[in-house]
Amino acid sequence: MKIYEKLKELTLNVEKVELERNEKQVNPEFNRVTTTVKLKGPEKTGYGEDVIWDPEEHDRLQENIEELTLTEGHTLEDFSERLSLQDLFFGKEPSREDYRNYRTWAFESAALDLALKQKGISLAEALSREYSRLNFIASPGLGNPPSYDKIEKIQSQVDVGLKLDATDDWSEELIEKLAESGKVRVIDLKGHYEDKDVRQEADPDLYRKVIDRFPEALIEDPVLNDGTRPLFDGEEERITWDEPITSVGSIKSLPFKPEKINIKPSRFGSVRKLLDAIEYCINHEIQMYGGGQFELSRGREHIHSIASVFYPEADSDIAPRKYNVQEPKDLPSPPLKPEKGLEGLNWKFK
Repeated sequence: MKIYEKLKELTLNVEKVELERNEKQVNPEFNRVTTTVKLKGPEKTGYGEDVIWDPEEHDRLQENIEELTLTEGHTLEDFSERLSLQDLFFGKEPSREDYRNYRTWAFESAALDLALKQKGISLAEALSREYSRLNFIASPGLGNPPSYDKIEKIQSQVDVGLKLDATDDWSEELIEKLAESGKVRVIDLKGHYEDKDVRQEADPDLYRKVIDRFPEALIEDPVLNDGTRPLFDGEEERITWDEPITSVGSIKSLPFKPEKINIKPSRFGSVRKLLDAIEYCINHEIQMYGGGQFELSRGREHIHSIASVFYPEADSDIAPRKYNVQEPKDLPSPPLKPEKGLEGLNWKFK
């Protein structure tokens, strides 16, 4: 039986939909906003998190939530079909096309959470699997200009691997410190983002430094063109993908079969598309690791739950939220040990 088939007939009873705005001033330049979606049943509540990056999109959702018709009883598959007929952006185009999947995931994950809770089981139990101890790596922002300071603060407390976003303004001194640390597991070249503020232009000099100075690290989302593709000759197994991965079709359309890919549930939108992609990777011996979207509420637990079932030992960039502050302290170390008696998509650690 396919993985999704084990979940699609789960029933859920939704009586009310509520939203809660989450907001955190991460640093002077970055104010993160997300929305918690609450699907309320007779006794239980299912939670999801909308991780769209544009605060105005969250405002519009709050203002128009009454337009959605998602109550009544459903199976999980019925709910997904009904949701697909709703206009989740209320007559306006989203500011980014991938936001459609982000918002869909917020509601679909809340529906799955509620369906599991109303049956009194966890995701692992529903799939006849177990939650395992969960490895993770951290992705501390290096600041502007980039420095090693925050990494030193983290490494003084815990032994944890790193995922870093390479930029043209990495100094030679910083590269040397990062390489000497031996902790860099993934370097993201961010070559495929629509957002110009996020996208890193393909720079052969930067790519060469990353390839040569971090020989054990995965290299995520490079642009492969005439100037950069030859740099990866013999290094193809280190190339991995994140931003382009949204479905089975997107995996099949990669320039070559990857050894590993990054699974971010919100990029897929629906539970079916996510689980079909996970199953495709299992069947085609493609290793998976997880990633987050700077979640502020239940969304981080949900990606922990999924990773703990399907890729618990991987170098997943899903560190607990305590890592995502300016002055991190009291940091948990990997691996995280799941609590007993978990229900729904909840995933808490001891």
